[in-house]
Amino acid sequence: MSTLLTINVTNLESAAQNIFFFQQPAIYTGGAQVYSNSLFSQLLGNYDQTGTILTFQVNMQFYAGIQQAHSTPKVGHSSGYSSASRPIDLAPASGTANDWTTASVNPLGLTPPTSGSGVEPGAFRITTPVYDPPAIYNVGSAVNVNGGIVLSNFVIADPNSNTDCQPILTYYVATGNYTPGTVMNFTQSSTSAATCDFTGGYTIIDVALGANGSWTVVDAQ
Repeated sequence: MSTLLTINVTNLESAAQNIFFFQQPAIYTGGAQVYSNSLFSQLLGNYDQTGTILTFQVNMQFYAGIQQAHSTPKVGHSSGYSSASRPIDLAPASGTANDWTTASVNPLGLTPPTSGSGVEPGAFRITTPVYDPPAIYNVGSAVNVNGGIVLSNFVIADPNSNTDCQPILTYYVATGNYTPGTVMNFTQSSTSAATCDFTGGYTIIDVALGANGSWTVVDAQ
């Protein structure tokens, strides 16, 4: 059973706040623009008034994802509609792993991962088939959040190509109302967000939104 990463959020501001969560974008091969989605959002009341702590949990299992879209991503809009995902391994520094999956578009899907060749250590690979533009497919890193799989960050795939994706186990907590699967501006949102870095081996991080609107990482374990 894979590890759960947990973020517990306490709101010390006087009013209830919409809280949303998102992930540090993965490292992708090539120069394609990387987009980010909100992963989870919920209204959180003042702790003294409600006693509520908002818990966000993400499974540390990595997922490859593909999603069909009507248009290029726009901030504040859903990134796409039909999607498919597969649990996948990351390529090791030596040896082999099931780090490569091949997409299909009719029907939409991903093959069970197998061992690839030439995948960068710490990354997985998605191979997209031949298809005709203007069809748009997003491919990238998906995560299992609070029991549901969401495409976390992605690039627009090219037909008949490989996309290598190296996920990063850093998540952010911010105020705002982005429903899961909605494209958000990572650069803008991350500057005023709480950073929850799980790359050092932590599995639980507690954060608090202070009365002055600033974030504090209370505890990490």
